[in-house]
Amino acid sequence: MLTQVKDLHMAKQPVETNKDVLINRIRSLLTEKKAILLTHIYQRLEIQRISDHVADSLALSRVAAKTDAEMIVFCGVHFMAETAKLLSPEKVVLLPDLASGCPMADMITAKDLINFKSEYPGAPVVCYVNSSAAVKAESDVCCTSTNAVDVVKSIPDKRIIFVPDKGLGTWVQRQIPEKEIIIYDGFCPTHYQITTKEVERLRNNHPKAVIIAHPECDPSVWEMADFVGSTSQIYKYAQDCPQEEVIILSEHGLIRRMQADMPHKKLLMTFPNPLCPNMKYHRLESVLNALENNLHQISIPEYGVENGLFERARKTITKMFELTESKYASNYWSGV
Repeated sequence: MLTQVKDLHMAKQPVETNKDVLINRIRSLLTEKKAILLTHIYQRLEIQRISDHVADSLALSRVAAKTDAEMIVFCGVHFMAETAKLLSPEKVVLLPDLASGCPMADMITAKDLINFKSEYPGAPVVCYVNSSAAVKAESDVCCTSTNAVDVVKSIPDKRIIFVPDKGLGTWVQRQIPEKEIIIYDGFCPTHYQITTKEVERLRNNHPKAVIIAHPECDPSVWEMADFVGSTSQIYKYAQDCPQEEVIILSEHGLIRRMQADMPHKKLLMTFPNPLCPNMKYHRLESVLNALENNLHQISIPEYGVENGLFERARKTITKMFELTESKYASNYWSGV
């Protein structure tokens, strides 16, 4: 379980700093506008420290679906804010910096998926949550890295299309060899920065360390790991494992948070540090600017527009919850 956000606050300074002013103004506006600040764990620690919830995409999706707040300020990438809007269509959803996109999600468009599906008539489509609303609308069910294996297992068809991440898709195929997973050629540029050569170097220098990898890594990389799992699963495994030294094959922001929460562990990362620049666009200034001016509201075509894109995209996410919620709701993971 993540340490409560309040536990991460830095010691109060005797003289109020400009950062203190920003933080106080943000929290005041969140209260005034009945808003909630949701933050992915890859974000800067300064954003995490003032957030209402810090988690991975699955847990944040669940919060977005159930919150009674009137406004959601989402410090993540664009597809995450879109997902929040799909799950809470009546709420205002703000993305503080619109430049915060996802290169993997951009690797497939709705037209690309339509063409890909035409090559495999009748095969249902499972789309990773790292995709646009338009791609979700052309899919049958959504998944996250936490529940991808269970979502695919729940589908009776023997042949299934998986988009857009080939790293995660290959991981799913390994877990379910009895099915044929047709995998789209998308990937996460951040996780693909991690090389087998660098993992080998760390393993040689720290032979007692346990190696934990995210399935978005190149398969040749996660094959070297002792455990492969989603962001939340990486966090929990590192927290619970007996080894003091832990090699984390994932994004830099996750490791920074884990270092703050697990000072008793020696957490090791590859070089160069796999950092997602898109996740780091949000700053205190942009959060405040969005709140003060209601900037960068997420909008998705309503029902009846573009062949009901909104409702079809929403259905892929709600279907995911229907298939897996009984298992994962009891394993809620969020920094609250």
